[in-house]
Amino acid sequence: MIYLDNAATSWPKPGTVARAMTDFMDNIGANPGRSGHRLSVEAGRVVLEAREKVATLFGAKDPMRVVFGLNATDALNLAIRGTVRKGDHVITGAMEHNSVMRPLRDLQREGVELSIVPADREGFVDPIDVSHAMKPNTRLVVMNQASNVVGSLIPTDQIGRIAHNGGALFLVDAAQTGGCYPIDIESDGIDLLAFTGHKGLYGPQGTGGLVISERVDISDLRPVRSGGTGSRSEHEVQPDFLPDKYESGTMNTVGLAGLAAGVDFVLNETVESIREKDIELTRRLINGLGGADDIVIYGAMEAARQTSTLSINIEDRSPSSVGLALDEDHGIMCRVGLHCSPSAHRSLGTFPEGTVRLAMGYFNTDDEIDTVIDALRGMV
Repeated sequence: MIYLDNAATSWPKPGTVARAMTDFMDNIGANPGRSGHRLSVEAGRVVLEAREKVATLFGAKDPMRVVFGLNATDALNLAIRGTVRKGDHVITGAMEHNSVMRPLRDLQREGVELSIVPADREGFVDPIDVSHAMKPNTRLVVMNQASNVVGSLIPTDQIGRIAHNGGALFLVDAAQTGGCYPIDIESDGIDLLAFTGHKGLYGPQGTGGLVISERVDISDLRPVRSGGTGSRSEHEVQPDFLPDKYESGTMNTVGLAGLAAGVDFVLNETVESIREKDIELTRRLINGLGGADDIVIYGAMEAARQTSTLSINIEDRSPSSVGLALDEDHGIMCRVGLHCSPSAHRSLGTFPEGTVRLAMGYFNTDDEIDTVIDALRGMV
């Protein structure tokens, strides 16, 4: 079996991830921050360790500004719904995932003004277009750092400067780049960074969160849920300090134990070496499929300008039939269709059928990529 669905969920995970989760369940298992006994204290240490590792990875100076949630979608909802009010203006790009588009469309119906900056046929957004879209009431600029369809990377630092010059916050969806592309929220000008644990951070599903830059005044960021936090229990109003303001209810502590182990793997391997391997695998796949009769490759076709996610189609064959043949005949796991990003496919000209998405990861090998190339070339 060859697994090429890493843009959805990375697999396999480092062995340390499952061991950390098993160790938590076998030896700790308690609720963090809710009791004073030794197991509760130890569970709290697990959560703190995860915060510190995520803060280190993304260049956040204060680990308490790492807020944990379910995934990147959960974090994006907090960042978008927590900052934008009726009458505000929001800018996003045409390559966004529905985790951005759907909250924005909801707010648009409630009186928020929305501008969608177009993308070219390679999946890139021009910062100049972002600049032209800015208005006096622009509150938020939100974009994914890399497309989940074709991997196209945005110039984060440029767009961040444009947002700040216009007095807006810059929210980055790092679901596709966290752990496999260098990110520093300070030098990149990122105010709010939404990340997920189950992709490039090699953690389990059900983990992720929001990194809040020190430039953000948390009094302007409303929580999207309220409830028990284990702190200030004498009050019936939500705490107003980090991270408790945004972390109501018992968190996925066993998942965070796994996330900490996954991030530790990334830090030890280094993001730079992971990125280098991604580029090598992507270049190998592009070169192997380029020029093949009837195989259409979407995006930049330039490994250094994208993540290790490649979308293709075979002329006169539906994406679903290609994906089924790859699975049943060759043991190659990929994803087909619209990938929850209809706007991106409209930009690429692949709506409504979508594409065959081949998303490589750190544990794929050159031999596996050669097998994929041979399988696809054999189909035509």
